[in-house]
Amino acid sequence: MSQTRERYFEWTLLSLILLLGIILFYEALPFLNGALGAITLYILLRKFNLILARKTSPRLAPWIITLAVTIFVLLPLSALLWYIIDTAQNVNIDMRALVQRLTNTVQYLEQVTHFDLMSEKTMSFVTAKATGIMNMLMSGINEAAINIFTAILLLFFLLSGGMRMERAIARCLPFNDENKRTIISKISTIVRSNAIGIPLLAVIQGAVAAIGYTLCGIDNAIPFGALTGFASMIPVVGSMLVWIPLTIMQYFEQGLWPAVYVGAYGALIISQCDNVLRMILQKRMANTHPLITIFGVIAGLPLFGFMGLIFGPLMVAMFLLFLEMFISQYIIGTDITPPQRQHHKSLLSTVIKHQHTKQEATAAASAIHGSRAASHDSNAAREAETVTAAHTATAQTHHDAKTQPAASAAAAAKRQK
Repeated sequence: MSQTRERYFEWTLLSLILLLGIILFYEALPFLNGALGAITLYILLRKFNLILARKTSPRLAPWIITLAVTIFVLLPLSALLWYIIDTAQNVNIDMRALVQRLTNTVQYLEQVTHFDLMSEKTMSFVTAKATGIMNMLMSGINEAAINIFTAILLLFFLLSGGMRMERAIARCLPFNDENKRTIISKISTIVRSNAIGIPLLAVIQGAVAAIGYTLCGIDNAIPFGALTGFASMIPVVGSMLVWIPLTIMQYFEQGLWPAVYVGAYGALIISQCDNVLRMILQKRMANTHPLITIFGVIAGLPLFGFMGLIFGPLMVAMFLLFLEMFISQYIIGTDITPPQRQHHKSLLSTVIKHQHTKQEATAAASAIHGSRAASHDSNAAREAETVTAAHTATAQTHHDAKTQPAASAAAAAKRQK
């Protein structure tokens, strides 16, 4: 009865934990990007925090790092975004020429497709879509501000008590020590490679795009280059989200050949540079297959938003790692992951050699002990022979001492006769 009651309390407590955890996670979903950003920054700054804590103070180091991240990372990014928005608002466009070219294009498309593009239904659809996009952008700006504040706040607490958190998570993981180390190493490697490689790729891509836009005669080439850099964070289609609209804009403003130049530069230089650099960086920094990154970003962006660029590939990589662990432990029959098998074999051979050496040492010790025992026995025999000879000599002396007076008396009697 007591066991049944204990099981009842156990399942009740587990159900309450799951229920409250689901409620808290659902309520914290708006802050998910901020939390993931804080985790990313913590993984990047963890070693530096430990070094700074040893040189200054464990309480002072989180304050210094959090302030430095705010000043040298977040403020420059905010200034860049503000510059892009301000430049976009002040772009000078020849609206008369743009409307004329747009009207000619619409008339041409109506003649080809026999579809009324300027009908009231079409215009209302376009207006509704444009309004929805603007509302989404405004809500995205507010959400980004909240997530930035959340990331800074959580980063400070992670830097303050991150080691305790890591030990608590390690105790909760249902794996052996070797698999725990493999999981932690995999997470750290992928997060570092994406958190460093993606911004580096964006900077290079933005510089290449800005140079090309300048050569093609596009006004405000630097802001458009920065937009191309931000868009390049999305694999495969990233940079095309900028240079294709620029090509269309050049066609309406400047004509056919300027649009051809921009489109050719975007397709042959910008996009190919994106693909080549992405594969090189992913291979060098994490040895990750490009398909893991592509499918991870496709799955991660709807789930995690902007942070899906980092945690989407991590999710795919962890799925493959858990699958590999399951196959290794429950199908092949070993409780270690394949990368550790060679280490396990070498360790096993070392143990066997040590066992053989121990057996040889035991045999040698037995031989030495046997020789010592034999030597001890021979010494004892020699001592026994010496003692026997001594006893014999003593007995002979006593016998001579007893017989000598009798012999002397007999000799004296003989002389008297």
